[in-house]
Formats: sequence, C-alpha cells, structure tokens
Amino acid sequence: MVDPNQKFFKVRLASMHPNRQIEFDLFIMIDNHHVLYLRKGTKFEGEKLVHFMARRADQFYVRDQDRDIYKAYVKDRVHDEGLTAGEKAVILKESSFSLVEELFENPSVDKALEESKFVISNFVDFIDAEPSAVASLIGLSSHDFYTYNHSLDVCVYSIGLAQKAGFTSKTDLLDIGRGALFHDIGKRKVPVEIITKKGALDEAEWAQMKRHPLYGLQLLNDFPDISDAIKACVFEHHENHIGNGYPQGLKAAEIHPMARIVALTDTYDALTTKRSYNAPMLPQDALILMKEKLAGRFDPELLRIMYSVLFGIK
Repeated sequence: MVDPNQKFFKVRLASMHPNRQIEFDLFIMIDNHHVLYLRKGTKFEGEKLVHFMARRADQFYVRDQDRDIYKAYVKDRVHDEGLTAGEKAVILKESSFSLVEELFENPSVDKALEESKFVISNFVDFIDAEPSAVASLIGLSSHDFYTYNHSLDVCVYSIGLAQKAGFTSKTDLLDIGRGALFHDIGKRKVPVEIITKKGALDEAEWAQMKRHPLYGLQLLNDFPDISDAIKACVFEHHENHIGNGYPQGLKAAEIHPMARIVALTDTYDALTTKRSYNAPMLPQDALILMKEKLAGRFDPELLRIMYSVLFGIK
C-alpha cells in the first residue's frame, strides 16, 4: 500500500535505458493513485519499455525521497561506457525534461535558479566528455512548444553552439546554459491569456508580450549571485544584428555575445517545434530560412557555426 501522503516526481521513460538495472521503485498512476510497477533492483527489459512507451508515454513516477538516487542513476548512464554518445544524449535530455518542468512550475524563482545548476552542469560535463555528441543533442528537439520544453531545447542548443563558438570555460558554459534556460522567465508576469492565445496578438497584447525581457531582468536583479551574462541573455535575446529588435534596439557588437547565441537558438527552436498555429519546419529548412530571409537578425558567424554543427557543411 502506497502512503497517500507520499510525494512523487514524474520521469520520462526514455531517461531509462533498456536492460539496465534501476535503483529505485517505479510507479504508474491508476485512478489518481500511485501503483508500484517495477521494484528497485530489477531491469526494464527493452521490449517492455518500447511497449509501455507506445501505450502510456511519460507516466512513470519516482518517490521524492529517491530523487538523489534517480539523479545518480542518470549520471551513471551518461558515463556508461557501454552506451553510444547518441544513447547518452537521449537519456540526459529526457531525464532533464521532468526536472525542468518542475523548475517552471515552482513559484520560488530563487529555488528554481538554484536547482537549475544541476541540470546545466550535467549538459556542460557531457559535452566536455563527448564532444561529438553536440550535434546529437541539438538534433533532439522536443517537437512540442511548451514553455519548459522550449526553454530546455534553447538551453541545450545554446551550450552546444557556445562551445563550438569558442566558449570553453565551464563558468561561461554554465552561465549561457542558465541564461538560455531562463530566457523567458519574464513571461511569468505576462497575463496567461496572452501567453496561451492561439493566433496573432493584437497591438495591446503584443506591447505586453514585448515587456517580458524587462520583467525577466527585474526578477533576476533580486538575486545577487546571478551574473551579468545571465541577465544579458534574458534581457537581450530579442535584440537583433541590424538593430530593429527590442527592448533597446541594440545592434551587432552592442548585443552581449551570449545573448546573440540565445537569440539564434530561440528562433531556431520556435521554427522547428510544433505550435498551435503552425507546423514545425525541418532543421535544414529552418536554417536556410534564417540564413536567407532572416539573416539580418543574427550574427552571421554564429549562423555559419550552427549550420556546420548540424550538417557538417562549412
């Protein structure tokens, strides 16, 4: 019998590799009750995992008291020499989705900022250990545009692109990861009916939406340990290369180098993920559009690097 007061957190199935022993009990939800599905110490056989994913995607739960054990399990899988870089990339990305979802649903900005360090550090360490996996990570789009999915995608793309663009220190990569993850944090102060509206915003709604970089900066200014680079990613990610972005109309070198990266990856993810009012573009089509029709918005060298990372074309 499961204690009704027991707290759980959700995990995505693809964060657990087939045929690897799990170190925690796994539960499923039936009639609004958590029911034990697999016990600690057993293996999730490959066929069972595939079958379950086809029927009940993303419906596993782990006791909150086992959170650190789950994190250690993910870390072990990401360093498992028996797995390919691509398999490790999937496990790391999928395990991060549920953690990031919790961050964005947490009313405490302070706690969310602190908890984000674990997620970002995992990606930075992985890219350092598996340089060839950058393209695999960038290719793992969530395909659906939800705030936390989009933010995690932009975070991963930004870390990978920054590393290829010459940001090699862990401090810099952690900063751009956190700046990218929280680039839209100011939307917390935008009315939810505007955020969730299907179709085009009217003039008044758009004026409200355009204030989210300022709202984000105001939120971060309350926390003294947030670097200027993180704040720049939040405040400047809608500025563009030719100077007609917002909120300040900065251009080219006036825009923080990390914010230039987030501006590019934010647009790329928006183009390649499904939203209520448009179908997703293929990665190559999105980058061609950005290079040919939207080129004035982005740092041309970053566009070239992004194209090279994804397709191996100079």
